[in-house]
Amino acid sequence: MQNVFLALALLSLSISSGASAQPIAPQRSGSAEEQKACARDVQRFCRPVIDQGDFTILACLQENRPKISVACDTVLKTHGQ
Repeated sequence: MQNVFLALALLSLSISSGASAQPIAPQRSGSAEEQKACARDVQRFCRPVIDQGDFTILACLQENRPKISVACDTVLKTHGQ
């Protein structure tokens, strides 16, 4: 189960809002390379659901598995997804 949360954390991207006086940066797991590997795919395929939580983003990436980059697919596989 920890692998699921690790994968979800590194796949999720936050949308910053100017409304907050002191925005809190989310804690990210995974290496910078792993985060970078999926960031473009999340933006490209999962933007409409990006604010619906990590599980929704993961489900979106899985639904778009044939279209995501090899690098992001490798990250998902590395984390048991």
